[in-house]
Amino acid sequence: MQSRAETANLERVNGRLAELAGALRDRLVQNIAGLVRIPSENTPPVGAELECQRHICRHLARLGLEAELYRPDQVEGLQDHPVFKAGRDYTNRPNLIALWPGTGGGKSLLLSGHIDTVPRGSEQWHRDPFGAELEGNRLYGLGSNDMKGGIGAALLALEMLRELGISLNGDLTMETIVDEEFGGVNGTLAARLRGHNADGAILCEPSQTAICPAQTGGRTVHITLRGSGSGILYENKPQVRALDQLYFLLGKVEEFSRQRGTTAPIHALYRSSSDPVPVWVTKIHYGGWGPREPITLPTHCRVEMYWQAMPGEEQEDIEREFFSWLDALGSERPDLFSARPEVEFPIRWLPGSAIDSGNTLVQELAQTYTQVTGRAAEIQGIGGPCDLFVFHQHFLTPAVLFGPKGGNTHAPDEWVDLDSALLTAEVLARFICRWCGVDWERSSF
Repeated sequence: MQSRAETANLERVNGRLAELAGALRDRLVQNIAGLVRIPSENTPPVGAELECQRHICRHLARLGLEAELYRPDQVEGLQDHPVFKAGRDYTNRPNLIALWPGTGGGKSLLLSGHIDTVPRGSEQWHRDPFGAELEGNRLYGLGSNDMKGGIGAALLALEMLRELGISLNGDLTMETIVDEEFGGVNGTLAARLRGHNADGAILCEPSQTAICPAQTGGRTVHITLRGSGSGILYENKPQVRALDQLYFLLGKVEEFSRQRGTTAPIHALYRSSSDPVPVWVTKIHYGGWGPREPITLPTHCRVEMYWQAMPGEEQEDIEREFFSWLDALGSERPDLFSARPEVEFPIRWLPGSAIDSGNTLVQELAQTYTQVTGRAAEIQGIGGPCDLFVFHQHFLTPAVLFGPKGGNTHAPDEWVDLDSALLTAEVLARFICRWCGVDWERSSF
């Protein structure tokens, strides 16, 4: 229970934080732009996160915080953990950890984010992926939304508190981890096994400023279709063509999607979603292109499908549904499918996960959001998998996602909304004071 003096002091701090948020917008832009301009693409089994992590080390040093870099694969127990993903190379791919020690008596908090991005890809960008171009309220660039905008906001929150001379009761830990994209998980897992844990955690993923105590799961499958021959001439009856198999399969994807919508138990935090368990075709690849390729029919075709899962759903149950659907294609058209198409799962199964929306971490963060904005916070599940399940299911840590708005995530001309990033920073700074507690005697405020 806070005393009147403590309540008054906290109100004064919140007022100063609001003033600083307005005054430090340019610094926030610099934070995010500085990260975007340093490529940190994840291209399994390798990645290029080192220079970005060094950049954050220098930034934290200017705030008087010492950061440590360490290799995830050198953490004891990592390779024995059931969630560990084998086959990744962590040469020049360190995790970063920085501790702001509290003076005692408060709750501890962890701010976490992944510094790796997806590759820029082969699709055309209209802006430099690493240019950090500004247009109105948007900053464009690869990873600007997922999730360098959130990391930049978290860094500004620390900066605001240091500038005010705040001393905290509880420990505050800031980390940026590697290898989250493509179902990596090892970076987050290594940090937890190394002991960098807290009474609560906020992952600054691009949640559109909603507070997300839940994530959907995700599964990616590669299906290879093969015809019985090649060429454009044939004798007697036509050969089975991979493209005919493709046309038929694509026409049946909607059936699998409807089935998932019927069988999946919709979690309470997703009941407002119009498509809580989507099924998508994300890539189709066959043949070559251009005058150096013959005009012929492709002998095989590859289809990438992706589906999401609700918290509580089991991998085996959904894959049983998938294979039942796939086998039904052959039963309906044996002339096209004499055998089941080849199936490969290139990325690990990522389970859905959730904590109760009534959890203290969720409610206190929501109250802080309302204090800043005057609006009720949206509390909902995020529509995509991430590392949240590691905190919930393997380390029993209350954790939520909270970060800026943005768009074109994982796509050309990705952008982050700067107003929402500034809001994120102010909410985080206020919440740190509330959750960890302020040591008023040692604060110079």
